[in-house]
Amino acid sequence: MRLNRSTVVLVLIFIVAAYFRFDFLISTNHHNSHDTVHYDKMVRQLLEDGVYAYKSEQPNAKVPPGYPVFMAIVYSVVDYKTNDPFPIIRYLQACMSLITLALIYLISMRISRQVVALCAMSIAAVYPPFIWINGAVLTETLATLLLMTSIYFLLLCFEKRYRRYSVLAGLAIGLLVLTRSEFLVIVPAAYTLHLLWHRNMKSTLKLLLIASAGIAVMLSPWFIRNLVTLHEPIISATQVNPFAAGTYPNKNYDDGLVDRKGKSQMEVAMERLRVGFSEHTMEFVRWYTIGKLQYIYGKMFFGSGHRPLYPVIPFRYLLHQSIIVLSLLSSIFVLRRWREPAALLVFIVVILSLMRLAFVPEYRYNVTAMPILIIVACLLVPNLRRKSNV
Repeated sequence: MRLNRSTVVLVLIFIVAAYFRFDFLISTNHHNSHDTVHYDKMVRQLLEDGVYAYKSEQPNAKVPPGYPVFMAIVYSVVDYKTNDPFPIIRYLQACMSLITLALIYLISMRISRQVVALCAMSIAAVYPPFIWINGAVLTETLATLLLMTSIYFLLLCFEKRYRRYSVLAGLAIGLLVLTRSEFLVIVPAAYTLHLLWHRNMKSTLKLLLIASAGIAVMLSPWFIRNLVTLHEPIISATQVNPFAAGTYPNKNYDDGLVDRKGKSQMEVAMERLRVGFSEHTMEFVRWYTIGKLQYIYGKMFFGSGHRPLYPVIPFRYLLHQSIIVLSLLSSIFVLRRWREPAALLVFIVVILSLMRLAFVPEYRYNVTAMPILIIVACLLVPNLRRKSNV
């Protein structure tokens, strides 16, 4: 049986993507970040003492359990006391990255046509951070996979309105929230857009309730654990530091804006916001808008670091900047036709970006959004092809 040209291109893209991901893992030395070191201590403590705690020996809920549980499973399988579990985690993350690549194709096909899907896959296959993050024992790879899975099932749910897709969307979002708590905001965002599309409150509420049941199934063990162990009804995580650190313009942590002596992180953060917006209004307004967005999207994320540098492709910074600019331009066209499925992707990125303005900005936060931005940028391709044929 002869394969058509699109299938051949699809297979070649996967081969190239797999080569870069696994060659990177094999041919470089990988560094462990501050967070990775603490995750490692946390997982060992969980397995040996039965205590789930981040940066502490007492139980807490500072970080959600999705990624630590994934690590704990790998640690148990490889016998972490005699074998290094990190290489296996990295190889599994490379496989997750390839599944994410497939989801980029499937999502693109649902909202547009094959030329867009192949374009988005081609870019995602060689976009350097999607290779580098596989070497980082951090939440990004798993969170990106779960985010794209959630979006795919949301698109199916909104298009076909079948209960099973609502359940699957809820389960995927639940796992996503257990990995990165901030992604819970996509639920009200997505279903608000569905309501605006269809103007049918009953239909939207039905889909939302079914999805919420799926989310509840995933979150309930974590919620019950926190209720029993910590005596608090926590559904996400309690870490305050990212919010508090976000109150320092340009990350100047020694600006002396308020007296921190004898105050909790939250008390300092709230006082900084009050003083900052009242006495340094323009500085804080700029920081909480353009300033943080520049930090988040201005540069690529290099993962936890590696040596020697694995460049992947030349002109990698130009590729990153082009994706950002073209996705912004494409978003304008998408929002002009906001009743079409592609608007869901733009809506989710906007909501996530607004949410992240509340916290300390990091380049690593753009990684989970980049698959969406790549798809949105590639939506310009059909328009360019039409103009070239005129």
